[in-house]
Amino acid sequence: MSFSSDVLAGLGASPRSTPPKWLYDAAGSRLFDDITRLEAYYPTETERAILRDHAAEMADAVGAGAALIEYGSGSSDKTRVLLDALLATGRAGAPGLAAYVPVDISPSALGAAAQALRTDYPGLDVRPVVADYTQPFALPDVSPRERRVVFFPGSTVGNFTPVETDAFFRHVVDVVGPGGALLIGADQRKDAAVLHAAYDDAEGVTAAFNLNLLVRVNRELGGDARLDLWEHHARVFPDRVEMHLVSRVAQTLTVCGRAFSFAPGESIHTETSTKYGPDTLADLARPAGLARVRRWTDARAWFAVELYTATLPSAPPLSE
Repeated sequence: MSFSSDVLAGLGASPRSTPPKWLYDAAGSRLFDDITRLEAYYPTETERAILRDHAAEMADAVGAGAALIEYGSGSSDKTRVLLDALLATGRAGAPGLAAYVPVDISPSALGAAAQALRTDYPGLDVRPVVADYTQPFALPDVSPRERRVVFFPGSTVGNFTPVETDAFFRHVVDVVGPGGALLIGADQRKDAAVLHAAYDDAEGVTAAFNLNLLVRVNRELGGDARLDLWEHHARVFPDRVEMHLVSRVAQTLTVCGRAFSFAPGESIHTETSTKYGPDTLADLARPAGLARVRRWTDARAWFAVELYTATLPSAPPLSE
């Protein structure tokens, strides 16, 4: 669906919500990059440390000669640690990594990242794909002899609804085929105070990131949102954090010529970030035909990177 159709449908629903992917226009992506550099925002650096500490083990588990397909690759900065380890698994006459396929919705970001990788890794076959990985898309030709491995870092899977999560896992199985693999980052459950600090930072960067959705609505959809009448809220639950844009007053928001009335305290739910228990993700992946084979975590067990092998689907998909 388009930005306009998703926003109109979400504002007309009860409770009101919009898909989190629309937070990431150019300005939103820059703000999120700023968030990842905040001291309180632990996921990015914690996952990076896990990759740095265990990349050689991950590469051995993946095996030499694989094709690495990264969803939502962005700058591919974090991926370089894994690429180095995978390339090091090569032997004479056999490449450690057959190809790297970064998949991203932004052509400019993808093009810049691919060019940088080709410069820094002259022997690496880089095959960028501009696509929304939540929708069907065509992959470049990959030899049947190459093991396909989807890399999905950042715990972005936590933004999906349960039905979307199941559909995502089934899509991965279709892409990699039996014997293929999924290497995925998953944020873990932790103290509420840590989550509050990470998702409602004192510097106000996350608030600016969330409010930028209304800036985009105003610019692209003829909206009339007054940002001073809205505020960012992070609501922490044992298994998730929800981001909301909360109306400070009774007001009417006009989008694409349609008027939506808001009561004081009424909100637009813009993102969910699920936090997983040690076996939660494995339980969710199993019906789609994915079996967990390895799990790596940090000393505080705040984040995990998990490796799954694809088998044949063993249960019907979830329904709404």
